[in-house]
Amino acid sequence: MTESEWQEPVTGFQFSPEQVVVTEALQNEKLKNCGLDGQALKGHVDISFYIAIGIHVGINNGISAEGNVNMLTGLIQHRPVRLGEPLIARGAITNVVDVPRGQTVETDVWFEDESGERVVSAPRKSLRPDPHKSAERGAGERPEAVIKDVSQLTSFESYTLTPELVKAYSSEGNSIHYEMESANKAGFRAPIIGGGMGVHYLINTLWQQREVMSFDLDIYFRRPIFWDDVFSVAGSPWKSIGLLREGKVLTEARINKIE
Repeated sequence: MTESEWQEPVTGFQFSPEQVVVTEALQNEKLKNCGLDGQALKGHVDISFYIAIGIHVGINNGISAEGNVNMLTGLIQHRPVRLGEPLIARGAITNVVDVPRGQTVETDVWFEDESGERVVSAPRKSLRPDPHKSAERGAGERPEAVIKDVSQLTSFESYTLTPELVKAYSSEGNSIHYEMESANKAGFRAPIIGGGMGVHYLINTLWQQREVMSFDLDIYFRRPIFWDDVFSVAGSPWKSIGLLREGKVLTEARINKIE
């Protein structure tokens, strides 16, 4: 789409339903670019994929994601999704608020199976920066920290990103994830990974601890993760989990439920 064809996000805007599928080949390829093993999920989908899929549902309905930054997302697995299982994506924009740096856009996106049962829910809140306010700070009220004392966490794996791997993982729709010029224009020193890419590391760690049938996470994107970063996964089992760099929380999740 050209810039003139994009829709302005407005409260109440409804997305047209569309069918989506995560195949085994797609999952293996994408997780390999994260340094993760897709086979560890035992034939199930890592539902982190539905964060980016939900964003692309918006793009397909004329809502640009260019330059947008994930702030927080809910991620609920009502039941496991089988690789190759078709789901129907539905959603709407539920709130648009002016903030010093532009707008925050809240979107409710969920995925239903053939019987109409909700299988995955992925509501989110993102910042839509205004280039004329690039010097402004602030994107609304900052939610309270989930992880308050990193020294009390159990450490798991560490990971090293490279520009090549991040570019290979990233897809069209938001060039701040794979183009230096776009990232610099948005105020970042280098491209940053998409929120969904970071969540793969959280889900992978949860699956390493136990086979996960259902869960409910509140995920907060606190600091950007650059395409050349080194970070680790740490958590307080079944309460919280996060990505850390040099003792600072980059992404954190409150575990509301896990079964």
